[in-house]
Amino acid sequence: MRFGRMLNVVDAHAEGESGKVVVGGVGPVPGETMFDKMLHFSEHLDHLRKLLLCEPRGAVWHNANVVLPSNNPDADFGYIILESTEYPAMSGSNTMCVATVLLETGMLPMTEPVTHLVLESPAGLIGIEATCASGKVERVKLVNQPAFVYHQDAKIDVPGVGKVSVDVAYGGMTFAFVDAGSVGIPLEAGQEAVLYDLGQRIKKAAAEQLEVRHPTNPRIPGITNTSFTGPLIREDAPDGAEMVRSKNAVIVSPGRLDRSPCGMGTSARLALLHARGELKPGQLFRPESLIGSQFDARIEDTTRLGPYAAVIPAISGRAWITSLNQLVLDPSDPFQEGFVVGKPWKSEY
Repeated sequence: MRFGRMLNVVDAHAEGESGKVVVGGVGPVPGETMFDKMLHFSEHLDHLRKLLLCEPRGAVWHNANVVLPSNNPDADFGYIILESTEYPAMSGSNTMCVATVLLETGMLPMTEPVTHLVLESPAGLIGIEATCASGKVERVKLVNQPAFVYHQDAKIDVPGVGKVSVDVAYGGMTFAFVDAGSVGIPLEAGQEAVLYDLGQRIKKAAAEQLEVRHPTNPRIPGITNTSFTGPLIREDAPDGAEMVRSKNAVIVSPGRLDRSPCGMGTSARLALLHARGELKPGQLFRPESLIGSQFDARIEDTTRLGPYAAVIPAISGRAWITSLNQLVLDPSDPFQEGFVVGKPWKSEY
């Protein structure tokens, strides 16, 4: 049998969120930067994203990453992030999966107790600090590109709902933040169908009614996700300092729940909390997903990005390899690019 395509894939998840890592079989992807490579991939190789993420090989809650050589002399590797409906500039959970796979499979050397590396994402260089023991990556800390706030307390008209107050912030992807209590939805896994529907309605309305344009790269998409946030809970951190906890539910297009607390949503929320005076640089923020998984996050520093005050987010979490496999495509398979069936693949929003 001669397969039409064979991809070497390491399946992983970071705090519950899927992150396939493609380590072989794609071949060269043209482009000077990883953002350039992402654009080429989306225009000429999108069939590979569909093959990986659509049925029968994938599912709407799956993500994938293609590991590629980087042209940046400061980077150890680069990677492109593939999701159900878009190519994000950056993803926290996917980055944790990529770093874990690179180290645990020996593609990059592991140094215990801490391995430092730099990865080039489409958003730019991402510093990684991986805590390692006995050949296992126990925790991945990433230092993200700057996060900033576009809008605070903006009022939008949401069809079927009415006026909704949202904050809009960027942290590698752009999010519309909504206080879950303000729209009367408990942050519980049993409310997922309601959260999906309302999250997509809010995202669409916010994208249509609020101006969003990245100050240094206008090709980065606008609002593509909604984050429902719970109240801030202040308590003592393990070191005795005050920490802040909060539950959240991030709804990713085309309408599904991020199983992790969402690294880029957390980055954007750090910028929002700092802008509101609710979180200081260095203070621990611990977001929690609806399945109970957590990230640890801090503001490493403050800066500016064009006209916006910005923060440098640091997010840490855990990732695990779940399988090693070769994804193959039989030339006689009628579903060369996979297929999608009904909700939640085909959202009306």
